[in-house]
Amino acid sequence: MSMAGNLRKVRSLGRVGGLRKVARLARRRPRVDLSHPARSPLGSSVVNCVAYETGVRIPVEGDLADAVRQVRKSGDGFVWLGLHEPTNAEFAGIAELFDLHPLAVEDAIEAHQRPKLERYGDTLFAVFKSVCYVEHEELTATSEVVDTGEIMVFLGQDFAVTVRHGRHGSLGPVREELESHPQHLAKGPSAVLHAIADHVVDEYLTVIDSVQADMDQVETDVFAEHGARVDPGRIYQLKRELLELKRAVVPLGRPLLELADRPIRVVDPEIQAYFRDVADHQLRAAEQIAAFDELLNSILQAHLAQVTVAQNEDMRKITAWAAIVAVPTMVCGVYGMNFDYMPELGWRYGYPLVIGVISVACLTLYRGFRRNGWL
Repeated sequence: MSMAGNLRKVRSLGRVGGLRKVARLARRRPRVDLSHPARSPLGSSVVNCVAYETGVRIPVEGDLADAVRQVRKSGDGFVWLGLHEPTNAEFAGIAELFDLHPLAVEDAIEAHQRPKLERYGDTLFAVFKSVCYVEHEELTATSEVVDTGEIMVFLGQDFAVTVRHGRHGSLGPVREELESHPQHLAKGPSAVLHAIADHVVDEYLTVIDSVQADMDQVETDVFAEHGARVDPGRIYQLKRELLELKRAVVPLGRPLLELADRPIRVVDPEIQAYFRDVADHQLRAAEQIAAFDELLNSILQAHLAQVTVAQNEDMRKITAWAAIVAVPTMVCGVYGMNFDYMPELGWRYGYPLVIGVISVACLTLYRGFRRNGWL
């Protein structure tokens, strides 16, 4: 496609999400040497840009456009460009160079997307939710347990563009692992997509194992001797964090099944078998989250039942002591009345007798309540 045709497509971004400045920015795209990894060919958001041929990294001289021309000329390579939270201006030239669809570009810049898989002509656009376990000494009603981010992947015949949002989810280890297996990387950009999907789903399982430790601690505290005193806010907080994890894991099932079963032009058929394994791991993670959710519901119900039982026990104790106190109150109330003629008022042993009757009655009630478990 000609440069003018690409430019017209970039200008069309102005009709979606207020990206009207993209075409003007694309015309003055800067050229920066890619040999400086700390610098960006189009802005500070570029983390890395690497070209591969037959699964092996090749040196690139010039800017991003030169790298693309180099791999397209060879016909047996691709470019992997990694970005972190790019702006409209930083992404403008990239969208033009790879002929990316405006809607996908808007999603990649704005983020806050649910996991999905979309096809725009010969380009594949995938969204993954990355997760990270937040370490904490003790789970409280305000503890952050799960932190989420996003990884977007644009996939074409000769390019893979990854856009990352969030404080975690670095793809550096994924790149290193892929480069250590050139025979797998030689299958093209779809190998990058599989590696990212596998990395994301493995992180799901790791986070789930850590969340399980928090659940075990909450369960132990609830069923301890003084479980009724456990703050229910801890249970609700853990349930909210589990819901955040569920939003990342469950919607990914359908895109992975599409990658595993449906023929897609930019996905190598041999890679599809690997996606089946990733889909199986995702299903396992989704089932564990569903089981955790049910278990948390049971723990919460058990805690509420314990609170109810504790309240009933407190009410029985209060009632028992009130009944014991009622005996001297009644006797003293009767003899506190100012009548001239009352039994035993003039008797020498009247006072000791009343005290003795009160003591015996209170002791009898106390022993009866103790025997019945009220005290």
